[in-house]
Amino acid sequence: MEQNIRPSPARIVEVSTEEEGQRIDNFLTARLKGVPKTLIYRILRKGEVRVNKGRIRHSYRVRRGDQVRIPPLRTSPTKLVSPGAQALDRVADAVLYEDERLLVLNKPAGMAVHGGSGLSYGLIEALRAARPDLPSVELVHRLDRETSGCLLVAKRRSMLRALHELIREQDMDKRYLALLRGRWEGGERTVEAPLVKNVLASGERMVRVGEAGKPSVSVFAPRVRYRDCTLVEITLVSGRTHQARVHAAHIGHPIAGDPKYGDEAFNARMREAYGLRRLFLHAATLRFQLPNQPRPLEFRAPLDNALQQVLAALDAAEQRVEEA
Repeated sequence: MEQNIRPSPARIVEVSTEEEGQRIDNFLTARLKGVPKTLIYRILRKGEVRVNKGRIRHSYRVRRGDQVRIPPLRTSPTKLVSPGAQALDRVADAVLYEDERLLVLNKPAGMAVHGGSGLSYGLIEALRAARPDLPSVELVHRLDRETSGCLLVAKRRSMLRALHELIREQDMDKRYLALLRGRWEGGERTVEAPLVKNVLASGERMVRVGEAGKPSVSVFAPRVRYRDCTLVEITLVSGRTHQARVHAAHIGHPIAGDPKYGDEAFNARMREAYGLRRLFLHAATLRFQLPNQPRPLEFRAPLDNALQQVLAALDAAEQRVEEA
């Protein structure tokens, strides 16, 4: 009941060395575990968050020693739901690589990267529960809930900053495998189409191509041509929300199994004939060079059994026409 909901008191927190360089909204999200992002954005928009006693923009990046005033927050009590044993096992089995600063996971399809929007938990919460020795791990980037593949998780703030810098400078090579509708004609094709992000009244995110959008570049390269579809490798030069899915649909080759931007009839045919019951989009490889490191790091995530079985079914039906 409303009378039982008490606002938390205002408080001042100091930015540590490990936290330096974060954008203020990300800093608050990390500090205010369980507080909805909509509330965090609201207090920033209304100027209720102060840094060193002054107002700041939402794009402000915190500095070591900053004094951040967090206003009283009035939130409803929520029941924390812990990930079950199955979710913890899936996360443990997903680890591709680990060192003292970095984790690389092969994210399972169907698992969101974080909780929110009606989800009690996501991969990052499950990882923290599975690895209590890593309470401060943070996502470096995101993948859609139905997308599988390489996902970077930083174990230290210094690594998070370094990887974010690589992403900002477009110095991270991100390649996806996708099955597209139709037979691809010709070779490699670069798609430069600005993307506009909208949020519907229902809260659902939708992205479209539009002149007012942010610059977005994807490179499509055919790998295997089938009679009615094509397996391609997509290199994301930029990293916008739903970029691969929207660019694929924009050029007339929507991704198989895409319920939002895809072809409903094609999806139904792929499901009935070849057993495809999910989005065929997989973050296959990540390659980047960290500062002061002699060699670049490269990580590869194998396709899961469900997607391998779809390709096997296409081959069994003698649908393969050509391998690029």
